[in-house]
Amino acid sequence: MNPKPAGKKWSALSELFTVSAKLGLTSFGGPVAHLGYFHEEYVVRRRWLGERDYADLVALCQFLPGPSSSQVGIGVGLLRAGLLGGVTAWLGFTLPSVVALVVFAYLIQGWGIAEAGWVHGLKLVAVAIVAQAVWGMSQKLAAGPSRGAIALGTAAAALLWQTAFSQALLIALAGMIGVVLYKNRSEAPVAAPPVTVSPSIAIACLALFALLLAGLPLAVQWGAPEGIRLFDSFYRSGSLVFGGGHVVLPLLEREVVPAGWVTKEQFLAGYGAAQAVPGPLFTFAAYLGAVAGGLTGALIATAAIFLPAFLLVVGALPFWSAWRGNPRIQGALIGVNAAVVGILLAALYQPIWVGAVSRPVDVALVLLMYGMLTLWKLPPWVVVLVGAAGGALAG
Repeated sequence: MNPKPAGKKWSALSELFTVSAKLGLTSFGGPVAHLGYFHEEYVVRRRWLGERDYADLVALCQFLPGPSSSQVGIGVGLLRAGLLGGVTAWLGFTLPSVVALVVFAYLIQGWGIAEAGWVHGLKLVAVAIVAQAVWGMSQKLAAGPSRGAIALGTAAAALLWQTAFSQALLIALAGMIGVVLYKNRSEAPVAAPPVTVSPSIAIACLALFALLLAGLPLAVQWGAPEGIRLFDSFYRSGSLVFGGGHVVLPLLEREVVPAGWVTKEQFLAGYGAAQAVPGPLFTFAAYLGAVAGGLTGALIATAAIFLPAFLLVVGALPFWSAWRGNPRIQGALIGVNAAVVGILLAALYQPIWVGAVSRPVDVALVLLMYGMLTLWKLPPWVVVLVGAAGGALAG
């Protein structure tokens, strides 16, 4: 599939924004569910991509760090209408939840969250949601003795060694272990998605990704203003996340809570609220940015956390076939994915469990909501409502 001709590009962009905004308003359930909605809309209903093209695009986005469902949406936009199409698709899918969470940030500051029982219930929702994510991811990414050992070792190290760079180093170490242990595993070669960007643009995007990742911390050390500091924290968090939106939680917590931008109570309450809105979980950054710096902070945080996803998708499309066929890269990814489970397991204890559960009634509510998610398969927004109501009643 090739991009639309220049004369039809604006109509294509308008249609792309409308369709992606509809998905942003209705896509509940997390990244796996989002991919199902995308398949129904983009492949089955509108036939913008073929089955194989869509499968290859999903594989590419799972290979990259960042929010996989948002990256797939960006990729669809790139294939449909070029670079501007990627931005348009991202904006449509992201904007509804950004607006909802920014409004929530203003309301929760005005109400005063310290005494609110329903807000405590939202923190308990976060415990149940992340517990479900840990269990589900462990079944796929940390099955077997060696991958399980990587996950447990990473969890222990993440709890005992808590620094700004510890998680990135643990992920890198797990990747090196994966190269050694799994380098002989390989998958059947696959075709790349249709390339819509030139190699030179792709290389420029990858270079900009690396330049910002290395240069922003240096700028902060040299006394950069508050806006640059905020951009750096969210950009690094968006650059180092493998495994989906829940894994960004510990990275963000270590960036915004020690810096004094957000209290632990505000952080956990916002994370619980983020489960109730459709769209990508990375829009949690909009809430945090709004608490830290108002509307300007929300815009900075949102742009910063999603920018790596855009740069990586654009940069990787022309080279995907060669990368995916490399057995060393495949082995590294197996190790990295197992480490991701360990990092999320550590986050389940600290800060989530420690910050939310202190009474028997809290444990009972968490068990109830966990059962609603895993046994009765209720949607997350229902669980959020139950958690808020339970917290208010127990308050």
